[in-house]
Amino acid sequence: MLKPIIQIYPMLPTKDENEREALRPIGRNREIYQQTLKDWHDIVRSADDLGIWGAATIEHHFWSEGYEVGPSPGIMNAYWAAITKNIRVGQLGYVMSTQNPIRVAEDTAIIDHLSGGRCFVGFARGYQSRWTNVVGQHLGAKATKSPTAAVYNASAVGSGFATATDQAKDIDNDAKNRAIFEEGIEIVMKSWTKDSYSHKGMNWEIPYPFETGVDDWQLAQSGVTQRLGAPNEIGPDGNVREVCVAPAPFQRPHPPVFVSGSGSPQTIEYTARNGFIPVYFTNIQTAGPLGQRYLELARGHGHDFRPGQNQALVRWVQIGKTEEAARKQVLDYDYDIFKNFYSAMGRRKLVGDDVLASLMQSGLYTVGTIDSVRKQLMEEWSILPAEYFVLVYHFAQMPKDAVIENMELFMKHIKPDMDEMVYKAQRKAA
Repeated sequence: MLKPIIQIYPMLPTKDENEREALRPIGRNREIYQQTLKDWHDIVRSADDLGIWGAATIEHHFWSEGYEVGPSPGIMNAYWAAITKNIRVGQLGYVMSTQNPIRVAEDTAIIDHLSGGRCFVGFARGYQSRWTNVVGQHLGAKATKSPTAAVYNASAVGSGFATATDQAKDIDNDAKNRAIFEEGIEIVMKSWTKDSYSHKGMNWEIPYPFETGVDDWQLAQSGVTQRLGAPNEIGPDGNVREVCVAPAPFQRPHPPVFVSGSGSPQTIEYTARNGFIPVYFTNIQTAGPLGQRYLELARGHGHDFRPGQNQALVRWVQIGKTEEAARKQVLDYDYDIFKNFYSAMGRRKLVGDDVLASLMQSGLYTVGTIDSVRKQLMEEWSILPAEYFVLVYHFAQMPKDAVIENMELFMKHIKPDMDEMVYKAQRKAA
C-alpha cells in the first residue's frame, strides 16, 4: 500500500506581490498567521478523515517574507496528535546541523507518546544560510548546497537544479555540515535506543567533560543514582560516566526515520547504511537510479528491502477540472514562492521569465486533470514504486478548501491505482 504524507509549507497568503510588499514583514503578521494556523489544523483533521498516512511540516526560521513560517514543527506535531485519531505526525524535517540532538530525542519521544505511537521523525541538513548560519553557530554549521547533488542532477534531463556557484567553498561547508548532521543523528539514535550511553565526537561530549565525567552530581554522592538509575550511569569513581535520556519513545525501537535529500549520493549511502527512509526532492530521472542504488547498498548492510520499499518520493500535486485550470492553480498558488524564493536563491532554474515552464521542467510538479495526474504518477512509480508519497502544498497561499479538495481527489481517484502498482512491485520481488 502507498503511504501518502501531506507536507505543508506554511506560506502566509497575499493576493499578489504588491500586497506582500505592503504588509512587510508579513511573517510577523499576527492576524494572518493566526488564521493560517486555524485552517492548517482543519486540513490535518481532514487528512485524518481521508485515511492519509502522515502529516508533516518543516523547520525553517526568520521568514520575514512569509514564505516558510515553520520555526517549531514539534509543537505543531504535538497539537495535531491531540486533534486526530489515526494519522501519523512528523516533520521533514529537523535541521540537525543546528539542533541540540538530546532535545530533539526528548521532544520526539514525548510526541511519540502523546500520539500513541503515531509519530515519525525527519531530518534535514540545512540549505538556507540566513538562519542555518545563525542558529547553527554554536556548532560552526554553515548552510550547504550539496555540490555533489548539483553535479548529479545537472546530468539529468530537465533537472531544474542550479549548479554550485563556488564549489571549493561549497564542498568545505558541505563536508562540515554533513559531519555535524550525522553526529547529531547518532546521538538521537543512542538517546532513543540505549538505557544509558557516552559519546565523544566532533561537537559533543556526553557526559561533559568526557575525560572526568560529571564529578559533582549529588545523587551519585549519596548513592541514589547507583541504586535507582541506569546501571552504567555512575562509574567506580562516583562520577557520571553515562547519561540516561528519558523517556524512551513509545515505538520500539524508535519512530520511523526519514532523511530529506536533493539527490546527493552521499545521502543515499548514509540512509542505506542505517536503514533510514530517503526522501527524494528530485525528478524521476535522478530518483530512479538513486532508488536502485539505495537497495543495493542497503542489502550490504543487512537491510533487505524490495523495490521502492522504505523510500519516499516528493511531488507538488495540483489537480484541476481541466489542464488549463490546473496550470492556473499552480500560477495562483506557486508563482510567487517559485519566482521570489526558489529561483532567487538558486534552488531551481528560471527559464527566461516563464515561471510556469520553469515549474513544470523542474520535474517536481505533477499537474493536470485526474486522468493526466494519474498517468504521470503511474509512469514515475513504474520506475520507482516508492512506499511513501510526499504531497507538498503551499498552504495558505493555496486556500484550505483547495488543499482539502486536492487531497480528496487524490485519495479517491488516484491512490487506489498506485496502491496496486506498489503492491505488485513488492510482490514480484518477494
